[in-house]
Amino acid sequence: MNNTTAGRRGSISQDGSILRIENALVEDVYTNNSRTGYILVSYVAPGRNEMINIELLQLNVDWDTILINQFGDSISLCNVRKGMWINAEFSAAMTRSTPPQSKAFRIVAFIQTPMYRITTDRIVSVDVANGFLDTGNPDDVTDQMRFVVSRATEILDQDNNPIRFSSLQPGQLVRIEHANFQTASIPPQSTAYRIQLV
Repeated sequence: MNNTTAGRRGSISQDGSILRIENALVEDVYTNNSRTGYILVSYVAPGRNEMINIELLQLNVDWDTILINQFGDSISLCNVRKGMWINAEFSAAMTRSTPPQSKAFRIVAFIQTPMYRITTDRIVSVDVANGFLDTGNPDDVTDQMRFVVSRATEILDQDNNPIRFSSLQPGQLVRIEHANFQTASIPPQSTAYRIQLV
């Protein structure tokens, strides 16, 4: 391994019972339900005689793990792929297995471009206080979609002019660019990147 490649990989630092790693390289990902499983990462560890060792660590991901991209949007474990870089916070209580395993508290995956889908539908309700926009069939909650709207969400009128979230009204037709995943809740939720009146 050359020094340039090794230099990009992070090393572990500790803050009480929480360990942190920055710029860990994803070597493998396993999930059977898109939200739980593990990420196998490699990182730099100092060795003897100024040698640099590349170590492996398995980060176990469960429903309590905060899993986001570099923009702060929630992602599923399926969005994390071999060859990506991640930052992570995890438990200092590690197994003595090879590789060692630890419970992941927070993982930030550096995704090249935000993966998104486009949904065009009518607004059912606007919840400004909680940052939710529901679209779909107003008479059937199982045929609706909930979008999480943050300060980073771009909201535009038909002429591409910025408007307030509170300006959106039930019945209006909107085109929404949103995350390429959704929760299993009813209605399912996804993060909105851009909302435009049609």
